[in-house]
Amino acid sequence: MDIEIPGLGAIVIRNLVTDYTGTLSVSGRLIEGVSDRIKQVSGSMEVHVLTADTFGTAASELNELPVKVIKLKEGGEDIQKEVFVNKLGPETVVALGKGNNDRLMLRAARIGIAIMEGEGCASSAVRNADIVVRSIIDALDMLLEPLRIKATLRA
Repeated sequence: MDIEIPGLGAIVIRNLVTDYTGTLSVSGRLIEGVSDRIKQVSGSMEVHVLTADTFGTAASELNELPVKVIKLKEGGEDIQKEVFVNKLGPETVVALGKGNNDRLMLRAARIGIAIMEGEGCASSAVRNADIVVRSIIDALDMLLEPLRIKATLRA
């Protein structure tokens, strides 16, 4: 995804880094509509799902999708997510999350999107995001129609 945003310049996104629990799923189950949108988004960027897998369902819920699932070690998940974004090259990353453990990756990514969804959103995630949306569907739709991002972030 390439987009020119007045006041921010050219943004070239090659990687989507997203949390799983509470972001792509509620109570461990993929939210309706996410699967189709992930398939579409994966046509223009690599999709990486970082998860502590609270409900133990991430692998089975995501196994048919074109994503790379990275199981995080217990403890320091916030730092692990930030390190992952930095290794990819943060200027090429859009990050999606809603938890306190997502705040560092939202801040590190070129574009961080905090997602409210059914389980709420940590205020630290909101403070470190560039954009806040009410659902994962809204976030993925923004990636499929980047002019929405331009309209939100333009100076």
